[in-house]
Amino acid sequence: MPNQTTTSPRFAGLDGLRAIAVTLVVVYHLFPDSPLRSGFVGVDVFFVISGFLITSLLLRPSRLGRLGSPRRLIDFWRRRARRLLPALAVVVTVCATAAWLLGGDLLVGMGRQVLGAATFSYNWLAVADGTDYFAATAPELFRNFWSLAVEEQFYVLWPLLLPLVLLIPGRWSRVALMLVAAGGSALWMAQLVASGEVTRAYFGTDAHAFGLLLGIALALAIANMPEKTWMLSRTARTASLLVGAVGIAAIVAAALLPETSDAATFPGSLLLATTGSALAVFAGVWPGAWVGRALDVQPLRWIGERSYGIYLWHWPVLVLLLVGAQGIGPEAGVPVWVGVLTLVLSVGAAAASYRFIEWPIRRYGFRHALRALGRRIAGRPVSRLAGLTALGVVVVAIGGTTGAVVNAPHTTTAVAAIDRGQDALDDAAETPTPSATPSPTPTEDEIIVPPGEEISAVGDSVMLASAPSLLAAFPGITVDAEVSRSIWAGPELLNNLLASGELRENVVVALGTNGPVDQGVLEEMAQIAGPERNLILVNAHAPRDWIPGVNADLDAFADSHRGVWVADWDGAITPHADLLAGDGIHPDDGGGDVFAASVGNALESVEKDRLRAEKLAANAPSGRASRVPFPE
Repeated sequence: MPNQTTTSPRFAGLDGLRAIAVTLVVVYHLFPDSPLRSGFVGVDVFFVISGFLITSLLLRPSRLGRLGSPRRLIDFWRRRARRLLPALAVVVTVCATAAWLLGGDLLVGMGRQVLGAATFSYNWLAVADGTDYFAATAPELFRNFWSLAVEEQFYVLWPLLLPLVLLIPGRWSRVALMLVAAGGSALWMAQLVASGEVTRAYFGTDAHAFGLLLGIALALAIANMPEKTWMLSRTARTASLLVGAVGIAAIVAAALLPETSDAATFPGSLLLATTGSALAVFAGVWPGAWVGRALDVQPLRWIGERSYGIYLWHWPVLVLLLVGAQGIGPEAGVPVWVGVLTLVLSVGAAAASYRFIEWPIRRYGFRHALRALGRRIAGRPVSRLAGLTALGVVVVAIGGTTGAVVNAPHTTTAVAAIDRGQDALDDAAETPTPSATPSPTPTEDEIIVPPGEEISAVGDSVMLASAPSLLAAFPGITVDAEVSRSIWAGPELLNNLLASGELRENVVVALGTNGPVDQGVLEEMAQIAGPERNLILVNAHAPRDWIPGVNADLDAFADSHRGVWVADWDGAITPHADLLAGDGIHPDDGGGDVFAASVGNALESVEKDRLRAEKLAANAPSGRASRVPFPE
């Protein structure tokens, strides 16, 4: 039944679907402000295509023997290696060498990443390492390789399992088994997501296998199905056109849906794209289908043939350009010009790789390519120069990759700063707090900052990284700071301190880094602090799009509430970005001093406003109440 050419194993429409899939993923990564909020579903389109195509190829009769025989297995894996490894090796060695030249946080985890790429285990190594795909703080160079690992594991295992599946009698029994397995995989993803393990659910081959399994089910359903006359009728082809249109519309709709961190997206949106992909594949391979011919038009076919290389190149190139241009990875946002340049370089590199590396090796094999290189080196001067140049590039790339792995730091500068802060807090907890010393009586023009014994501080990882400086600047201060806290944690933290009698006169809150602030939460914190305490809100500094809104909201809240001040951390650190870690968020030791100084400046403002209010009260005419102004 499948609509394919008689001279090649090519199925109609699959290259066009690959072009759609890689376009969704690339636009999602390179142009994050586009409407494709869930463009990552393009990966699931690839999974369906792979499940269908590999199963269909394995089910064909072969002169090498029956399915599952050693000769057929070796031949299959050899062809997969020819198809996948050359481009993968080029991308890894070239980009790892470029990362080695740039250095810094870009090299963190490089050994794990290269090992994962080389052993088809990238997704599981990332899970074991605790990588967070959706909230990464480090520019991970080969993060997109997780999906290649899932497919490569499928290529290794499925040829061994398919003969066992074929022992089940009946075409539709086998199809039903695959559909049940796909449903089980999707339910497992939903369960993992419900327990908060989103990255584990997304990366895990077991939880993300439903696309592959649905493609397998489709291949089993139509394999060796005889082509009937009615299949070529205008009515049948019109129906297949409608099915294909619905399938492609479902893929696009899934890509346009807003991304969530719950089952609505994982697996909701993914299942919508997966189902749409299966419909589109079915419509494309229908005998004489218009969908297949439509998807095979240029430039869709050209892009689809090079989609593997485009997918490989686009993310590492994006990370390298962003780190080279602004020192921070894609998590800080992607300027349009960087996205456009990345697209041009990625497509160009993929086209060159396909023409000069992938296609020759796929056609002639690795040994032929090595013999051809040897002939060039032994040939005429011009040919020898070309061969030696190619060999030199290979040597340099391998050496650069080795250098990147060997010189990779154990952790990012941001994590190191956070760890230093936690160590400082742990040491402070084990050291008795010194007795408070009376504050000296200030002179008329002197402002005395309250001692640490009068300050309670709660915050996120930025405050945690600044803890050593806060403890040094304000001995006796209590600091309660943790990673990934947002403004919503504030009321509970302050209530706990109030209930235990540990909420001091000056309350410092730094919870604006990890998302927008809520006016109701700010009001609740101000009420908990009460009129007898001073509430100091530390504004935020991070390369995130919500930060300007956070700082504007904090300023407006302080302007409209008595007893609330803002510590201008953003204004203080902006001229000193070199005092921040590689993520542009967390302060190093010098940056921590700037953070503490901004808190100290806010506390000085508190004292100034208090003294001014006292003077106004003292100078007020007898019998008249003086109005204490809002803090400026």
